[in-house]
Amino acid sequence: MLYERLVGIPWYEAIGLREPRARMKEALVAIRGAEDVPPSKFGLSSLRMLDPRMSLPLWAGRFRKGLEHKAVITNLFNHTPTPVEDGWSVEKSQVQDFRNRGLTYNSHNGTDFSVPVGTALVSPAPGRVARVYDEYNRGGLKIVVDHGDGLMTCCAHTGRAEVEVGQTLERGELMGRTGYSGLDSLVTFPWGVPHVHFNVWFDGHAVDPFPTAQNASLWLGGDHPRSPAPDDDASLEPSHFDMDAVDAAIAACRTPSVRETLSAMAPQERALTLICEWNYYPTRFPEHPPIHATPVERRPRLTLPFRSGDIDGIVFADEL
Repeated sequence: MLYERLVGIPWYEAIGLREPRARMKEALVAIRGAEDVPPSKFGLSSLRMLDPRMSLPLWAGRFRKGLEHKAVITNLFNHTPTPVEDGWSVEKSQVQDFRNRGLTYNSHNGTDFSVPVGTALVSPAPGRVARVYDEYNRGGLKIVVDHGDGLMTCCAHTGRAEVEVGQTLERGELMGRTGYSGLDSLVTFPWGVPHVHFNVWFDGHAVDPFPTAQNASLWLGGDHPRSPAPDDDASLEPSHFDMDAVDAAIAACRTPSVRETLSAMAPQERALTLICEWNYYPTRFPEHPPIHATPVERRPRLTLPFRSGDIDGIVFADEL
């Protein structure tokens, strides 16, 4: 009760232990591996991500002193990942972020925004909720939004979801509350830094939303993303899928239970769920054909998944 009054959600929601028995069963998948899923890889280099100066105030629902209203990026997208066949690796042995620095780890395929537990989580662009699901071995509670025209986002390690599948969202509309749900939190508490693991999937694949020499930024604001503003006019542009390509990718899935589950879904749900599964369990899918029926254009469309009154900008952890 005391913790809930402090941050706005109970401690067991913050770390994702709503159904402890089910969550522990999922945690074993990360440790032991499973059908077509290699065990995760940890090492001494992983300890570099622990930071009590950052983690303790965030767990208490406060910003680190001097960083009020800033989302601290503690890990960026890794542009030199280790092979997916080797398993999900949180080691820091082969890393390069978009700035040609090392603020990431081997298998990191998103952006980690470290903010106080209980911060409002909002939609970074107009969209429709595609999935809300919990996997303790892969990012805890996740909210997946289809923004149309080939763009999807996923907010992992969420503390509480306040949306339903199929719900249409405007930019900046409330989706839930931040936490640090998932095995990562349980293993590293209280030294692990609470954060939103923000995945961007474009044309079916995990991409870095920050600009590079080859790719335009997906952020409104270039390499300085900002929170939503009232004048951010945009509308939902539906994604159109080549269902023959979607079904071919599903037919090639190495895991019969996953193949059967996906095949039984309605067409749009099947395509959107395939993208989630592709990116969280890549070793199950040997084929990644283009699945959008029309070409999609990479262009600035995203704002930060936080309210402007809560977060007014970002800082990189390695620049503090």
